[in-house]
Amino acid sequence: MTMALELAREAADAGEVPVGAVVVLAGQVIGRGRNSPIARSDPTAHAEILALREAAAALGNYRLEGAVMYATLEPCVMCAGALVAARVARLVFGARDLRFGGVRSKFHLADAAVLNHRVEIAEGVLGAECAELIRDFFGDKR
Repeated sequence: MTMALELAREAADAGEVPVGAVVVLAGQVIGRGRNSPIARSDPTAHAEILALREAAAALGNYRLEGAVMYATLEPCVMCAGALVAARVARLVFGARDLRFGGVRSKFHLADAAVLNHRVEIAEGVLGAECAELIRDFFGDKR
């Protein structure tokens, strides 16, 4: 999560919403991402999506069975769906996203019983630091 926080800080420094994500498999980091939709002119360039893309490329497979994603902010519905599609085993996130959260706050997509894969979810890891980063970013914008 510390690495994801550093990526989130890089996103903030670039003027992007400060979210970072890291994918780990068998103790090795295989994917990293930080929010970049503005820089990439890509609405799908969320930290989680970029980390999943890098991890899939590293493995040469879109299925990331056994992988764990660490994200500073609760993933949105798009990112939660991608976690399920990639068969990520576990998601660990820091702060809830009360407006757009797709795994706990607004929706429970990643571990929905109606899906063929359920992601194990743990929340609140370095949650205070993750929430503070988001709060400070938007506070400075106002």
